[in-house]
Amino acid sequence: MKANMKRKKVQFKARILFVLLCFALILTTGCKTGGAEDRPSEVPANTSHSGKQADSGPWYLTLVNRWNPLPENYDLELAEVEGGELVDQRIYDPLMEMLEAAEAEGLGPIVVSGYRTRAVQQRFMDEKIAEFRQEGYSRKDAEELAKQWVAIPGTSEHELGLAVDINGDTYDIYPWLQENSYKYGFIFRCPADKKDITGIAEEVWHYRYVGLKAAKEIYESGLCLEEYLDRD
Repeated sequence: MKANMKRKKVQFKARILFVLLCFALILTTGCKTGGAEDRPSEVPANTSHSGKQADSGPWYLTLVNRWNPLPENYDLELAEVEGGELVDQRIYDPLMEMLEAAEAEGLGPIVVSGYRTRAVQQRFMDEKIAEFRQEGYSRKDAEELAKQWVAIPGTSEHELGLAVDINGDTYDIYPWLQENSYKYGFIFRCPADKKDITGIAEEVWHYRYVGLKAAKEIYESGLCLEEYLDRD
C-alpha cells in the first residue's frame, strides 16, 4: 500500500512537472508572454494572404491572421472551461467532447490559453520583441522575428475566442490532437510546412474551431485554413 502511494505521488509530481514544462515552452515561444517595450506594426489592411478581400461567411470560418485583422465591432459571448480559460460559448461543447476523448486515452489534456483581449495580446507581443532586443537584434529585426511567434494584436485567433492552446500529461497529446481534432470540428492551425501561408511558426498546441465539415476536409486534404478558404 505504501509503495503504491509513493508511486502515485511520483506520477502526480511528474504530471505537474510536464505541464509546467509545456507551459514554459508556450511562454518562451510567444503563445503566453507578457511585458512591454517596443510597439509592433499597425494592424494591416483586411486582405487575405492571396491579396483578395476577405469574404464574409459563417462565424466559425472567420479568417484572422496577419493579413486579415479581427472584424470591426466583433462581439462574442464567452464560456469558462476547467482551469479558468475562456472560449466562445459556441465551441464549448465540441471542445469539451474533444478533451474528454483525450482524457479517456490517458493524455490528461488541459487548455492553457483561450480567449485573449487586445491588451493581453499586446503584452505578449511586447515581451517577445523585448526578448529579441535583449539578444542583440535591432528593433526592426526583433519585431519581424516576434511576428513569427506572436500574432500582431488585432490579428490573433485567440481574440476570436475560437482558438485554444492545449497541453497534456505527455507529449503524446500533440500527435493525438493532430489525428483526432477534426472529429470535433478543430484543426491543427499552424503546421511547420505552412508557415509562409499562415504567417506563424509551427505551434503543436494551437487548435482552431472551424466546424465539422471544414475540419474534416482540411484534415483529409492537408490544406491550412488560408488555402481551404482560397480554393475558389
